[in-house]
This record gives sequence, C-alpha cells and structure tokens, in this order.
Amino acid sequence: MNIEGSVALVTGANRGLGARLVERLLDAGARRVYATARDPRSVTATVSTDPRVNVLALDVTDQSSVDAAAKTATDVTMLVNNAGVLGFGGALDGDLDLFQRDVATNYVGLLRVSRAFVPVLTANAPGAIVNVLTLIALAPVGGMAGYCASKAAAHSATQSMRAELRGRGIEVIGAYPGGIDTDMLAGVDADKAAPEVVAERIITGVAAGRTVIWPDDASAGAGSVYSTDPLALEVMLAG
Repeated sequence: MNIEGSVALVTGANRGLGARLVERLLDAGARRVYATARDPRSVTATVSTDPRVNVLALDVTDQSSVDAAAKTATDVTMLVNNAGVLGFGGALDGDLDLFQRDVATNYVGLLRVSRAFVPVLTANAPGAIVNVLTLIALAPVGGMAGYCASKAAAHSATQSMRAELRGRGIEVIGAYPGGIDTDMLAGVDADKAAPEVVAERIITGVAAGRTVIWPDDASAGAGSVYSTDPLALEVMLAG
C-alpha cells in the first residue's frame, strides 16, 4: 500500500491511538485523511486543524451513520478500523451488557464499516483495510474476557475478509499491539507502549506490505511465541 497520495479514513480518530494514526498518515504523505468519531467535536485540534483532514461523524454501531460516511468519503483508498471499547470482567462473572457492547463495537462495528467501504475501495483500488486488533485477540488475559472475545472475533473476520477480497486489489492487514498508554487502559498497572510508537510502526508496516503487524516490542516478542506455540502464549498471558 502506497501511503503517499492515499486517502485514508480512520475510525475512532478523536484521541489516543486513532489521533496518532491520523498524524502518522499525514507525515507519510497521505493526500487526505477522514478523521471520524461519534462526536466530531471531540476530535483533537492537533488533528482537525490540518487542511488535509476532514472531520466526519461516524458511529460504527449505527448503520445509518456508517452509510452516510461511505456516501461522503467516496475517494477513500485505505480504511483503518481503529474504533473500540473495553469493558472489564471475567468470563464467568463479567457484566454481559458490557460484553455485548464490546462485541457490537469491536466486531460487528468493524464488519459494518468494512462492508460499507468495500465498494468504495474496490472502485479506487488498489487499496487496503487495516484492522487494529490486539495481541490479546490471540490469547486472553484475565479480567477482559468480553473484550478479548470481541477482538478474537475481529481477528477471525480479518482472516475471512482477506480471503474474500483476494484478487480484488484490496489488501487486508491486521495489527496486533500489546497494551497502549491511552485512556482505555488508564488505571491498569502494566507495561504500555506509547501510542505514537504504535501508530508509527503500523503505518510503516502497511507501507512495507506486511499482512500482520506487531507494532510494539511486547507484541513482537509475544507474536514470536504465538507463531511457534499458540498454547504457550495462552499460558504466558494467563500468568
């Protein structure tokens, strides 16, 4: 995927990793970036004031909102599915309403946006879908059972889309970061990568043609474990 001159749309671009992804795309020469959020007013000024940025309302859980965005952003060549939520809780005792919210956003939302933009990407091919997943889509950690399951489903959807879009000029890329130092993990005592580092490595990986991206040191190490022994990663992350 050639970033130079591309037109990208980033979901969940109002803060954290999403805002950093917008910045890195611009640094890499994107011609236009649609920075989307449920509330466009929440998009940080450091992103929204760049003349190449179009701030756009997009709620990944609302089909009408997604359809409206796809009708507006008809020049997109790269879709970055970054929007996500996290509800804490174990598999046996967590709040199922939170788990359903995670699935609705992290899995169904990703599918909803991808389906809406595949015709756009096909018309503008070559292009790419970049799904920001997580290392714990591959093996869960304690206390995040709903989130891990929703991201595992998104990982599976990424594989399915890759197969279904093969030969249509659309690359499907999965990025699997570990913990990131953003509001989502505020209060969680764990090693976390800087969001600007994760964003830089994701965009660099996309430009280099990688299908699977491990965008921080922790995920790179764990990814190496996963590639040789998936059960070993499960045991490692379970503590």
